Amino acid sequence: MPRLPRKYSETGVYHIMVRGNAKQDIFIDEQDKRKFMKTIFQKRAEDRFLLYAYCIMSNHAHLVVKESKELISKSMKRITTSYASYFNIKYRRVGHVFQDRFKSEAIKNDSYMLSAIRYVHNNPVKANIARLKDYPWSSYHEYMDSSAKPAEIIEILKMFTLDLKQSIEIFKDFSSQVEKREFIDMEPDKEINKVNMYQFVEQFLKNNHMTMMDLNNKLYQKQRNDLILQLIERSDLSQRSIAEAIGVNRETVRRVSKEPSP
Repeated sequence: MPRLPRKYSETGVYHIMVRGNAKQDIFIDEQDKRKFMKTIFQKRAEDRFLLYAYCIMSNHAHLVVKESKELISKSMKRITTSYASYFNIKYRRVGHVFQDRFKSEAIKNDSYMLSAIRYVHNNPVKANIARLKDYPWSSYHEYMDSSAKPAEIIEILKMFTLDLKQSIEIFKDFSSQVEKREFIDMEPDKEINKVNMYQFVEQFLKNNHMTMMDLNNKLYQKQRNDLILQLIERSDLSQRSIAEAIGVNRETVRRVSKEPSP
């Protein structure tokens, strides 16, 4: 499937998400998170972009940024390439670290940007990992800290009031409110995965009074195709994995996947 062009932001502001390949963890320990943050801060210091918010989870990260000296696509390529090299060397692995190219959505106005920042900061709360104020790997604490702040954060706080001390309290209250807008995020896990796949197949066969041998019997072609379609629709499993799990050839799975649903 061809890649769709990114939506251009007239404001230059984007909400960005990067995620681990196959939803795998790419920030294993604190050193990994610090490395990723250091890379982001370095690129910001080079004035490649402005950074309004960030949150680093175990298998993905969110940023709210504004283009500066270069297109954000170039900045993100620099960041992900640098981190992927570090990650593969550290964990003695090869291959992709990030899944596909990064996701992004254009931020249209100040109201939308504030909502995006709130959404990004509340990722650990949404995942039941930590309270907003207790999560150390987001920019929320930079907004709450009474010490000197980056210009971007001051810019955001001044959207509430020019009195920075008062604006911090307003921002704190704003951040605790429920965000109604929807933003890009990790897709929820599918019902069937590599762990429970065989249990699902076993139950399907039992419900249809079949055995594994029957899946290659023409008399049970309809049931076999139904099983294949369910595995395709209710999981992220590859066609190869499905074929191997139920003992049929991959061409059978490919052919069934192209048939319209009954």
